[in-house]
Amino acid sequence: MATAVAAPFRFFSLHVVRTLRLSPSLVRVSFAGEDLRHFFSDGHDQSLSLFLPHPGQHEPRVPVELGDEGWWRGWRELPDDVRAVMRSYTLRGLRRDPDEIDIDFVLHTPAGPASRWAARAGAGDRVLLLGPAIADNRAIRFRPPEDTDLVLLWGDATALPAIASILESLPAGLRVRAWLEVHDAQDVQELTTAADARVTWLVGRSALDLLPGLPLPPAGNPYVWIAGESGSVKALRRHFVGERGIDRRRVTFVGYWREGLTEEQLREQE
Repeated sequence: MATAVAAPFRFFSLHVVRTLRLSPSLVRVSFAGEDLRHFFSDGHDQSLSLFLPHPGQHEPRVPVELGDEGWWRGWRELPDDVRAVMRSYTLRGLRRDPDEIDIDFVLHTPAGPASRWAARAGAGDRVLLLGPAIADNRAIRFRPPEDTDLVLLWGDATALPAIASILESLPAGLRVRAWLEVHDAQDVQELTTAADARVTWLVGRSALDLLPGLPLPPAGNPYVWIAGESGSVKALRRHFVGERGIDRRRVTFVGYWREGLTEEQLREQE
């Protein structure tokens, strides 16, 4: 049984209940487990750490019995082919009665260990999740100030679950401009929102090539949320702050991954 970690986060023992192929590059995996009764989140870009087993393992190996201070070091000391694969994801959905969560996986090419796991995931497959036990927690980054009159969103395929959830949460009448980068036209999804939103899908294109000459709606108090590949995120932040003159305190930027690096290598550089 999974044990508590540092509040407001803890481990959750989960299993797959179903999968849904959303597009050639995206698959949604739904998880359940008794532990989810302790899972709470009010965020729309809630970050999670998912631990996956290696091929041939019945469940992921994470020494949660070592508690708050010891599990990370114990996990790092396990052999590479034994230690559970850890990847960061965004919560896509949370349901009660029964308790279930959804996580959308990008099926990268070439496939890494998480993509391979997701592509063949089936009912009953077991995972561990490090997630929130308190609804308002530090792994929620989308926090527009109350006076926001324009929301600007950018993300690549890894940020699509968060942006879809954010759009669903926004109130009617709020002006929103969103740019979503995907590799395949079949990855384009129908997104739901009550906001006054204009969503631009960039198939095989970069917002960095588009935004410099693009006029934005006039706004007194814009808020920017950008997430995805770290290099692109940093460049877009410089654009919005340096060229658009948006107060850096009203720009949230999150690097979900970095070109050419595994998540393990990225974490080692932090």
